Amino acid sequence: MIHDILMILLGFIVGAILGFFIARTIMKKYMQKNPPINEKMIEVMMSSMGRKPSQKQVKQVMNQMTKFM
Repeated sequence: MIHDILMILLGFIVGAILGFFIARTIMKKYMQKNPPINEKMIEVMMSSMGRKPSQKQVKQVMNQMTKFM
């Protein structure tokens, strides 16, 4: 009886750990293929704040964004 409960509990724990790592890997690949923000979006955002960004500034912001992914 207790053996069965422990096996079910162990199965849930192993499944949760495997599911977490599989989901994390899939999301990392998805985010690399489809980044949530691109250079054009950064340029529009900076322009809406009242400044005309140079290409160097846009690249710097883009590098900072990709560094945290």
